[in-house]
Amino acid sequence: MAASQILQARPGLRGPTGRPVPVFPDPEPLVVHGPARIAAICNQKGGVGKTTTTINLGAALAEHGRRVLLVDFDPQGALSVGLGIQPHELDATVYNLLMERGITAPDVVIKTRVDGMDLLPSNIDLSGAEVQLVHEVGREFVLGRVLQPVIADYDVILIDCQPSLGLLTVNALACADGVIVPLECEYFALRGVALLMETIDKVSTRLSPKLAIDGLLATMYDSRTLHTREVLAGVVEGFGPQVFHTVISRTVRFPDATVAGEPITRFDPACNGASAYRELAKEVLDRWRRGVPAGPAHGG
Repeated sequence: MAASQILQARPGLRGPTGRPVPVFPDPEPLVVHGPARIAAICNQKGGVGKTTTTINLGAALAEHGRRVLLVDFDPQGALSVGLGIQPHELDATVYNLLMERGITAPDVVIKTRVDGMDLLPSNIDLSGAEVQLVHEVGREFVLGRVLQPVIADYDVILIDCQPSLGLLTVNALACADGVIVPLECEYFALRGVALLMETIDKVSTRLSPKLAIDGLLATMYDSRTLHTREVLAGVVEGFGPQVFHTVISRTVRFPDATVAGEPITRFDPACNGASAYRELAKEVLDRWRRGVPAGPAHGG
């Protein structure tokens, strides 16, 4: 499909963002895999859908034939739990990968139930890494160094960041090509976006000029409430093309899938949540393929 056709709007159809809905093409099959594009799923506010997005976007990308590695970079280990893994039972996690010589990513990677999707798990041990890394030379680049040996093995690496803007999150941003920002459709969720954008700008300017904003993802949307609709309209007005057209609506099926330890695309493949993440995967791949991320991390 030609580039001019990709963003052709569906006639007369407007999505929750109020904009014409583009037609995103089905991704082309890959003949050769790697090197991976790294995306940090980041927002310093908790409970906005970072982990849900990491799991389900990863699973949807894997359905499109992409080899995906998920990195649980939160000491709470929610990403690992959401994939049916008990963090306290693990012998090696991303903490060991960061802090122990001789441990490599293949030693820690776990296969998930989703074909083509692997996991670097985490547990509470990771909370000690932030303190220990303070004294390391090149402390902002430790995650990037340990991921380097497996970049050729995957097409996409998604990093689930912890809800803070500390050293762990800076590590994720410093090794990422882009940032996906899940944003709950709720007023208080908007208040921290400026601080997050400032952090992304600093990392891009000082540590990683390649870092770009892949997009802001509206989550927990409920079309029945005026407040939610007004918040989404405000996000689109403030950030324009940086906001993904795909919107993730609130549904009880997401927590149900988490309890089951499966992505929504496996737990309830026909539900609206699964469809939304499949559409997001197409939109993300389309942006990456065209080489035009939603916006630079600075100067835009």
